[in-house]
Amino acid sequence: MVIEVVVLTGAGISAESGLATFRGDDGLWENHRVEDVATPEAFVRDPELVQRFYNQRRQQLLNPEIAPNPAHVALAELQRAKPGKVFIVTQNIDDLHERAGAEVRHMHGELLNIRCMACVQIQRTSHDVDETTQCSYCGVQGQMRPDIVWFGEMPYFMGEIEHALAQAEQFVAIGTSGLVYPAAGFVAQAKDYGARCVEINLEPTAVSSIFDQGYYGAASEEVPRWVETLL
Repeated sequence: MVIEVVVLTGAGISAESGLATFRGDDGLWENHRVEDVATPEAFVRDPELVQRFYNQRRQQLLNPEIAPNPAHVALAELQRAKPGKVFIVTQNIDDLHERAGAEVRHMHGELLNIRCMACVQIQRTSHDVDETTQCSYCGVQGQMRPDIVWFGEMPYFMGEIEHALAQAEQFVAIGTSGLVYPAAGFVAQAKDYGARCVEINLEPTAVSSIFDQGYYGAASEEVPRWVETLL
């Protein structure tokens, strides 16, 4: 099946569901420096702090008040209307796309997954993780880390994403700043392959001039409006 549409989503699509974006205007992640909670070196230096940071994010995600918003729902509807032709990749580590019924590729990992550094197996969890957490595959204790792609690590699914971008007739970036690579380079790749490029964001970004069209406003309003043009 040939991919017709590639969708990239970022923190902006989940913000309306009540999930605060990690990175604040001051560059801090929930009052922590990126270097202290989002690098492999940080985990080696202070695993307790890093685990606590992601435990808090995980519990926030599992709050019953957190739910997919109309933007997530609209993308799931688009995917169902065009089976096999809509490829969604997200920079987000929440599961709101899946809860809305969409199939997505999490290039930066998933908050509800943890990975064993001893056997490399990934398992699902809704619980807090610490040095006593045991791998359900190999049984080793104290080797579980968040299955998050930290700064300095290679994002997931890059080959699959490249393949999708090469096929797409349309590329749309939703709720993403366009500043964090490699995702920030997707629009230029898509354009090189001949795709029409659309940006959906609260306001124009530093890379808005690259896009052929922009929808500016709340994702919960603008994403359904864009989806309607395709259906």
